[in-house]
Amino acid sequence: MTSLTTGNAKQYGNSQNLAARARLASQYTVSDRPWFPWIASHLPLKAGDRIVDVGCGPAWFWEAVTDAVPRDLDLTLTDLSQGMVDEAMKRCAPLPFGSVNGGVADAAALPFEDERFDGVVAMHMLYHVADPVAAVADMFRVLKPGGFLAVTTNGTNNMRRLYELTTTFGGTPYDPAAAAFGFTHAEALLQERFGNVNCYIHPAHMEVTDPNDVYLALTSFPPGDQAADDQLSTFKEAIHSAFAEGGGVLKVQKESGLFLAVKD
Repeated sequence: MTSLTTGNAKQYGNSQNLAARARLASQYTVSDRPWFPWIASHLPLKAGDRIVDVGCGPAWFWEAVTDAVPRDLDLTLTDLSQGMVDEAMKRCAPLPFGSVNGGVADAAALPFEDERFDGVVAMHMLYHVADPVAAVADMFRVLKPGGFLAVTTNGTNNMRRLYELTTTFGGTPYDPAAAAFGFTHAEALLQERFGNVNCYIHPAHMEVTDPNDVYLALTSFPPGDQAADDQLSTFKEAIHSAFAEGGGVLKVQKESGLFLAVKD
């Protein structure tokens, strides 16, 4: 991000709001391979690589894939939130990597020299950045020739069945993250900067069985976290109606993907 607004500071000062959304996704996703291991399986990581995770959040990814990636990676964790960096460092410090470093950093002005890293990871974060073009340009700058940039984001059909419910309090009937920086935007931007880009779509859907988890996840970010009591009451009714229609199970299509770009 190039700036941390009051809203973003509230959202990402720690991982509490992220956890509500992560619980919904992780608890109810049906797939042959979970999201984090699936991503790791596509990353061209080699022993001794220098990797920077931009917008690392609480670093759940690295904890989840410790056994699926080389153990002697030189890992650098960055985020615009000091709270996220602190949590990420605490989580990753005891993991069997070659080294783990971390610090607050602006995605569009990374505090690293040119061509320092073998890989840059930017997972579900470019839709928070004020200027994604500048951020991708700086990620390109810090990559060595032959290095990779891994970007994850969502398509506009991601969890549409859930987002349609948020219209009761002024939400959009589609994934707002995908609208801000979805598949089309990601592919066009990476193709322009890198040329060599591959897209992989995670085959998955959700079968949600607890209405409360839907409520908690979708009221953990704007406009749900600012909705009035009457709007929230209507939202709860809409959730329970949706579950009743599905016989107690709400089936939801997911659309999340990985864009892997290589620097010539």
